[in-house]
Amino acid sequence: MLSFHAMAQLKIIGKVSDAKDNSPLPGVSIQVKGTKLATSADASGNYGIEVKGENDILIFSYTGYTTQEVKVGARKTINVQLTESSSGLNEVVVIGYGTVKKSDLTGAVVTVKGEQLMDKPVANISQALQGKVTGVEVSVNSTAPGAAAKVRIRGIGSINSNIDPLYVIDGVVGVDPNSVNPLDVASLEVLKDASSTAIYGSRGANGVIMITTKRGKKGDATVSYENNMNISELSRHLPTLNSEQFVKVYNESFANGQKFDPLGAVWAPPVALNHANFPLLFDTNDKPIYDTNWEKETYKPAFSQSHQLNIQGGNEKSVYSLSLGYLDQNGLAPTSAFKRYSVKMTMDNDLKDWLKVGGNINLIRSSQRLVTDGNGSLNVPRAVTEEVPIVPVKYPDGTWAGNFDIAGLEGAPNPVHIANERYTINNNMQMLGNVYAVLHFTKDLDFKTDFGYNLSGQKNNFYSSLNLPHLSQDQGGVANINSYLNYYWQTENYLTWNKQINDKQRLTALLGVSFQRTGYERVRSETQSFIDDIFQWHYQQAGSVKSANESQDDQSSLASFYARLTYNIDEKYLFTATGRYDGSSRFGKNNKYAFFPSVGAAWRISQEDFLKDNKSISNLKIRASYGTSGNQEIGQGRSLAQIQPNTTVLNSAAQSTLLPSYIGNADLKWERSIQADGGLELGLFDDRINLTADYYNRVTKDLLLQTPIPWSAGQVNANVYKNVGSVRNSGIELSLNTVNVRNEDFEWSTTFLFTANKNKVLKLNDGNADIFPGPNFLGQNFVIRVGEPIGSFYGMTRLGTYSESESAEAAKHNLKPGDRKYIYNPDGSNYYSIIGQAYPKWTGNFSSNFKYKNWDFAFDIRVVQGVNTAANFKHSVEDRQTLSNSLATVLNAWTPTNQNTSVSQIRNYRFAQDSHFDTWWVEDGSFIRGQNFMLGYSLPTATISKLHLSRLRVYASVQNLFLITKYTGYDPEVDTFNSGYGSNSAFSQNLDFFSNPRPRVWNLGLQVSF
Repeated sequence: MLSFHAMAQLKIIGKVSDAKDNSPLPGVSIQVKGTKLATSADASGNYGIEVKGENDILIFSYTGYTTQEVKVGARKTINVQLTESSSGLNEVVVIGYGTVKKSDLTGAVVTVKGEQLMDKPVANISQALQGKVTGVEVSVNSTAPGAAAKVRIRGIGSINSNIDPLYVIDGVVGVDPNSVNPLDVASLEVLKDASSTAIYGSRGANGVIMITTKRGKKGDATVSYENNMNISELSRHLPTLNSEQFVKVYNESFANGQKFDPLGAVWAPPVALNHANFPLLFDTNDKPIYDTNWEKETYKPAFSQSHQLNIQGGNEKSVYSLSLGYLDQNGLAPTSAFKRYSVKMTMDNDLKDWLKVGGNINLIRSSQRLVTDGNGSLNVPRAVTEEVPIVPVKYPDGTWAGNFDIAGLEGAPNPVHIANERYTINNNMQMLGNVYAVLHFTKDLDFKTDFGYNLSGQKNNFYSSLNLPHLSQDQGGVANINSYLNYYWQTENYLTWNKQINDKQRLTALLGVSFQRTGYERVRSETQSFIDDIFQWHYQQAGSVKSANESQDDQSSLASFYARLTYNIDEKYLFTATGRYDGSSRFGKNNKYAFFPSVGAAWRISQEDFLKDNKSISNLKIRASYGTSGNQEIGQGRSLAQIQPNTTVLNSAAQSTLLPSYIGNADLKWERSIQADGGLELGLFDDRINLTADYYNRVTKDLLLQTPIPWSAGQVNANVYKNVGSVRNSGIELSLNTVNVRNEDFEWSTTFLFTANKNKVLKLNDGNADIFPGPNFLGQNFVIRVGEPIGSFYGMTRLGTYSESESAEAAKHNLKPGDRKYIYNPDGSNYYSIIGQAYPKWTGNFSSNFKYKNWDFAFDIRVVQGVNTAANFKHSVEDRQTLSNSLATVLNAWTPTNQNTSVSQIRNYRFAQDSHFDTWWVEDGSFIRGQNFMLGYSLPTATISKLHLSRLRVYASVQNLFLITKYTGYDPEVDTFNSGYGSNSAFSQNLDFFSNPRPRVWNLGLQVSF
C-alpha cells in the first residue's frame, strides 16, 4: 500500500510571476491546501511540489499580493500570476529611520511603487509624482527639457521661506530629487502629517518625501533593460495675425491716432508697408510676399529617447545591484535639449551574524540647453507671438530676418534666430550616496551608523551673439559663466529596540543623534564685446570688456537628537510618540534650539472579535495624530548683521567699498507648523474596495517673514527677517481603489483621488497691513491679506470698453469711447481688489487599468478646478499695436460698429491706454487633462521561455492627449516668473508671460528581463 501511495503522487512544476509585468516572484509560498506539504519559489520564480491527486488545491501566497487557490486537475505544469493586493496591509513602508508594516501606521503615509511612479516617460521624479498621491499638488509649469515641477504637500504654509517638501533619498536628507534618475526608484513614500514628519523636526513642515532606490536581490543575477522613444508635438495654438491681417491692423492703428492725439494730428507709419520701401517683403501690388507662421517655424516635432539597464543579484550573505541610464530629451523649441548619464551601484553584506555593512554610490552627469531666458525679455516664446508674419526666417541670401528690419517695430530677432544664437548650457556633475554599518547587539537591539553625502559641481555657460539686435548686439555679444560647488554630508547614529513583550504586545523604540553640514561656493565672470561669435563662453578673454567678476561662499550646520516610541497591543491598538530636538546655525543666538514633538494613535476595528470574521469588511482602521514640525529654509546669516563689498569709481579709478547690507535679528527662530490629522481606512470584500479618507488642519506660526524697514536705516536690503504672522491650511483627502472585475483572463481596477485644500492668512505684521510680495508686472500681481488665501491675485476690474454714449463718463478719466472701462474709487482713483486665486479649490485624478490575458491598457485623467491663471502676455500682444504682431483677438477690438467688447480700439502705441493687471487677464484656469493613455502587450511565458527571457513587454502611450479648459493661453498650468526647485515661488504660480507650449508626447517602449 505504501508503494502504491508513492506511485500515486504527482509532481507539479511551474513558475510564479507578477500579473502586472510578468516579472518572476521569488520566495512565493506554495502549499497543498489542508496539508503541511509546502515549498517556495526560487529566485527565478520557479517551483516544484508533489501532490496526492488531481483534486488537490495549491495555495499561492506572497506578502503584498492577493492569495490564489488553484485546483491541480490533470495538469503537470501550473504557471500562476499573482496580483498586488489593493490594500497591501502587510506591505513594508519606509518611514524616517526605519520601516513599518502598512497595517501598523498611525500617520498619513502613502506609498507609490517605482513601476507605478514611472508609468509615463518623464525626465525627473517631481514630474512623475503628478496625480499619484492625494494632498500632493504637482505643477509642471515649464516644458523646457529637464525642467522640474513644483511639489506642494497640503497647501502653502510659508511666505518668505522655502515651501518645497523635504526629500530623503536612501537616507540622505535634503537632496534635490530631480538630479536622480527616476528609473532607479524602487518606492516612494509621502509623509504628510505631523506623526510621520516630526522625526525630521525643523525640516518637515512642508511634508517629507522618502525615496528608496533599487538594491540587490538574493538569487541568480537578473538583468532588465528598458527603452523608450517618443515624439513631442505642439498640441495647442495661440492664434496671431497673419500677414494680411497684420498690415490691415497696422495701418488702421495709425489712422486712428488722430482720435486719441490731444492735438488731433494726422499720424502715418514711419515707413509705409509697400513694395517701394520693402521690395524684399512686398510684391509690386504691395501685397506681402511672406506669411510666416512662427509657431510652425519654431515649434517643431522633437525626438527623445531613454535607455536603462539594471543588474541585480546576490547570495545569502551578499547582494548587489548596478544600473546604467541614459536620457536624451529634446524640446519643441529649436536647440533646446537635456541629456543625462547615470551610474548607480549598491552593495549590502552580512559580514557576520552580528554585523551588516553596505552602501551605494550614484553618479549623475547632465547637460541642459535652455533657449528661454529672462522673463520679460525678448526671448523665444515671446518672439513666437510678437514676430510679424511679413518677414521670413531668413532672406534668400541666408541672412536672418526680423522685426528690426522694419522701422518703428520693437526690433526683436525672430525666435529661430534667438534659439540658435542665445542660450544657456547648465552642466551638472553629482555624486550622491552613503555607507552604513548595522550592529546586532542582541536579537532585539540594533545600532546603525550611516554617513551620507551629496557633492555637486555646476557650471552654467551663457552666450548671446553679437548679431542679436536689442539683446546683445549693442554689447558686441555677451558671455558669462556661473560655477557652483555644493557639498553636503550627514552622519546618523541610532539605536533601535524591537521587543515582543508577550503574545499581544510589541514595542519599538528609536533613539538617535544626527549632524549635518551644508556649504557652497560660487564664482561668476562676464565678458562683452567679442570680435567674433566663434569664441563664445569658451574663451572669455576674447571679449574686450570685462563687466563682472564675483565670488561667494557659505555654509550652515544642524545638530539633532531624536526619539520615537511605537506600541502595538494585539494588532488592534497602535500608538506612536516622536520627538526631535534641533539646533541650527541659521537662527539667532537666542533661539538656536527647538523641540518638535508629535503623537499618533490608531484603532484597527476590523481586528476586534465583532468584526474579525466579517465577510464584507476586510479592513477598518481609524487614526489620529497631532504634532509640530518646523521650517528653517531661509538661507544662512539672516540672524546676523551683514556688510556688502563692492566697487565704485573715485578720481577715475576703481575703489573698493563696504556698504551696510542687512541689520540682522538675534531673536530669529523656526517657523512652526502645528498639525492635527484624522484618518479612516476601509477595506471591503477582501480588499476589492479600499477607501482612505483624511481631514487635516495645519497652522503655521512664527512665519519667517521679510518685514520692511525704513530706507533711512541705510541698509542695501530695506527689510529684515522676523517671526511674525500665521497661516492655516485645512482640507480633506479621499483615495478610492477598486478591483471591479477579476478572473482568470480579465481584470479591471480603478483609482480615484480627490483633494480639497483651504488656505487662509490668520495674522501678519502689527496692524495686519497688506503685504505685496511681487512679482510686479504693471503693478502688484498678488496681495497677502489677513482672511484671504496665499496666492490671491490683486488688480483692477475691467467692465469692457466705453461706448460712444458713455463719452462723458470716459472724459472724467481723460479717456474716450473705445478705451477700456474699469471700476474706479469715488475720488476717481484706480480701484484694486482681489480678482482671482492662483491655487485650486480642489483637484482630482481618475485612473483605470485593464488587463486581458497578455494585453494591458491604462489611462489617467487629471482634474483641477476653482483656480485662475493670469495671461499677462495680453499686455504685449493685445494692447500695443504698431510695435509688433498681435493676438487675433484684436480683430474683435472696439469699432463704431462693435462696441460690446473688452478689447480697446486699436491705435498707435504712443496713445495706448495704460495697461493694468485686471480681470480680463485673470482667466478661469480650471482644466481637465488626458494625462496618460497606455496600451501594452506581454509575450506569453511559453514563448519568452524559449528565448531564455523572464519578461518581454512592448507598449505605446501618449501624454497630454487632450486638454479641456477655458484658458486662452497655451496651458493654464504655468509659471514663467519662477519655475525652479528650491525657492519660494508661491507668488508666481499661474502667471503667464509667454510660456513654452506643453507638447503632446507619443511613446513606444520596450521592457525586457532575463
